[in-house]
Amino acid sequence: MESIKIHVLHAGRVRVSPYLPFGGEHCSTLKAAGLTTPKSRWIWLPVSCYLIEHPVHGLILVDTGWSRTMSPNGVYDRKAQIRSLGSPLLYLTNQGVVEKGQAIDEQLRARGIDIKQLSAVLLTHLDCDHANGLDGVSDAQQILVSRAELEQSQKRGITNRVRYQRRWWSMVKLTAFDWNGTEGPVGKSYDVFGDGSVVMVNIPGHCDGLCAVKVSNKDGKYVLLYSDGGYASRSWQEMIVSGIADDRTLQKQSLAWIREQSLDPQCVESLANHDTGVEPHTIVL
Repeated sequence: MESIKIHVLHAGRVRVSPYLPFGGEHCSTLKAAGLTTPKSRWIWLPVSCYLIEHPVHGLILVDTGWSRTMSPNGVYDRKAQIRSLGSPLLYLTNQGVVEKGQAIDEQLRARGIDIKQLSAVLLTHLDCDHANGLDGVSDAQQILVSRAELEQSQKRGITNRVRYQRRWWSMVKLTAFDWNGTEGPVGKSYDVFGDGSVVMVNIPGHCDGLCAVKVSNKDGKYVLLYSDGGYASRSWQEMIVSGIADDRTLQKQSLAWIREQSLDPQCVESLANHDTGVEPHTIVL
């Protein structure tokens, strides 16, 4: 089997309260959302996506970042963002920008990749900075999300009505998968191709259906893409949970699993989606 390549890409940036990524288990929702913190103290974080070149299963994209509609001219645009997100309230908790050429479909085409060549798009969850860019990759062969996450997005309640906007994925055919394995902190995982090389592992807490993506080679070496299970390496190194969670107990349980996996000698790299210390690069596995 040839090497697996994982290209770490940044598809825009997101501006949030500093308490959202590192607020800890006693942080209030209002504080994490930034509603009690002056905008002058907010921070910009990268929005990562990952392009996997698999010698057997082809091109696989993990998450989508922001749509070009967030920043039509490549600069921060309040009105455009509100239109793209479909929610003025969601805009209050995070602001986004995607520079020219940095939307995920633009980056793929710059690499000479036709969107139809993507064998799969794997969505770790359906938050805006992970699914808003689906409009640019709607021609992928399949777009996968956990059934648990899709069901959470459909639950009633003010939080979900603000957090999830069906418009981000209404133009694509989502395939909801059920767990077919027992890996991870709660014993729920999905082996995408049935050979153990790409496994979506349920790491709930941030949301019910949140998944890490574990990419492994034939020698057992792996890369862990743990999405919003933590916001940086310091999250698992210091066991600092983020400020917003659906379930604090599960959030801490998932972070402990991320720590365990990250410290395993077989782990080549473990990456959070919004780590300011991570620059675009390519991992050869």
